[in-house]
Amino acid sequence: MADISLTTDKYDLILLITVRGFTMKLDSVPVSIPEGANVVIGQSHFIKTVEDVYEALVTTVPGIKFGVAFCEASQDRLVRSDGTDDSLVRAAEENALRIGAGHSFVLILGNAFPINILDRLKQVQEVCTIFCATANPIDIIIAENERGRGILGVVDGESPVGIEEDSHKQDRKSFLRKIGYKMG
Repeated sequence: MADISLTTDKYDLILLITVRGFTMKLDSVPVSIPEGANVVIGQSHFIKTVEDVYEALVTTVPGIKFGVAFCEASQDRLVRSDGTDDSLVRAAEENALRIGAGHSFVLILGNAFPINILDRLKQVQEVCTIFCATANPIDIIIAENERGRGILGVVDGESPVGIEEDSHKQDRKSFLRKIGYKMG
């Protein structure tokens, strides 16, 4: 028989599920994205993630401003970080510590978009998964047990309110051309 209870903490509603004496906590952790920035949340597997992500980004977008933080899952279990902008590094560190899921990373982009760096980021040897890449408000869905925390998924932005019509399609196509992502 499962025992399910609800509680709250300073961030959100928490669901506790106990089955056969083992408890798992489900939590929704909001991510704080600085004004005008984008965020990439992912999972990797090794302490050199921070340095390799750094090198991948600075060689992909010259002059890029970013901060990256990685949650080490063993040994010292620290949030490791680096970047080219101190405020973005701090934002990545604070979000990574709040998420607290082993081997997860938070990358905050200041003057680039995820589309500019995602292919290169996915090629970094340590990167296993990209959960999201967005400027939308996001919440990370976390599962926690006696050993640690893991990311189950991401709530990215808001739910759709309908299906696009012809005028919406034209607006979308015009916007992509206006920002230079499509020709014409």
